Amino acid sequence: MPMVIGVRFVQAGRLYYFNPGTLAPMVGDSVVVETPRGAEIAQVAESTHEVDEIRLIPPLRSVLRMVTPGDLEQQAQRIEREREAFAICHEKVNEHGLDMKLVRVEYTLDQSKLMVYFTSNGRVDFRKLVKDLAAVFRTRIELKQIGVRDEARMIGGLGPCGRSLCCTQHLKDFQPVSIRMAKDQSLSLNPTKISGVCGRLMCCLAYEHEQYQKTRKQMPKIGKEVITPDGRGIVVDLNPLLETIRARVQHGDGTEVREYRLQDIKRLQPPPPAGEPRIPKKKEAADDALSAVMPDDEEFIGTEVDMLSDSKEIIDD
Repeated sequence: MPMVIGVRFVQAGRLYYFNPGTLAPMVGDSVVVETPRGAEIAQVAESTHEVDEIRLIPPLRSVLRMVTPGDLEQQAQRIEREREAFAICHEKVNEHGLDMKLVRVEYTLDQSKLMVYFTSNGRVDFRKLVKDLAAVFRTRIELKQIGVRDEARMIGGLGPCGRSLCCTQHLKDFQPVSIRMAKDQSLSLNPTKISGVCGRLMCCLAYEHEQYQKTRKQMPKIGKEVITPDGRGIVVDLNPLLETIRARVQHGDGTEVREYRLQDIKRLQPPPPAGEPRIPKKKEAADDALSAVMPDDEEFIGTEVDMLSDSKEIIDD
């Protein structure tokens, strides 16, 4: 098995494997690696180790060198030039009246290529824009259209929880998120409460969804009659995370809502054993038929922007 190191180009980005050669960088070190778009600075996330070839995407590129003071100085100059380039690109976009929102402008380490990331509601004819930019910067220009989730990852910010966005901290890949996840967790379906800064459903809706699904299968539905330690009661609320239910039971001359652990109650009609198919009721069968016609409203991500992804269009000056 080949010896590799794992690096990331952004804090919460994908992990890429490179051939370290004779170098032995440690986790946290910065290295210069060879990529399809030129030399790039990356941070080591996994030190030298063996990896199965089936996990590698050929060709396995090499680590060029450890980062030098000259590389860091060159990177500082690049960042300053990117700020100037962003202002110029924004001005050119307005001049051409294009329906596109500029997100970020990036130079490669050797400043031989300029990449422009933007969002748009549809396709954009940016051929004239590229010609103008090539005439100004005298370098190769690459324009890439990205999705709103990728825009949020690039820009960063704070989520409704008050913490930094998950996509900028630890979320490596975007996963499909559906409105059904919010329904299963009994969350408000108000879009302003379950949407992130990108305008899409919050990625964190998927974190606990598996636990909710697993626990709900073992719990009675709201409105069903159950047997509690205090007698028969009607289920009024469920807490799948704590695995508790609240039931309205008889108390004296009236009723009272009490909380019970799931293992302390019994259903009047217990669920079928695992693996045995359940015969759906008429209403459930009708719901299944409706679901077949109207699938769940899932929000799938677009093309994820990555440091090593292929470009949409490259035009030389």
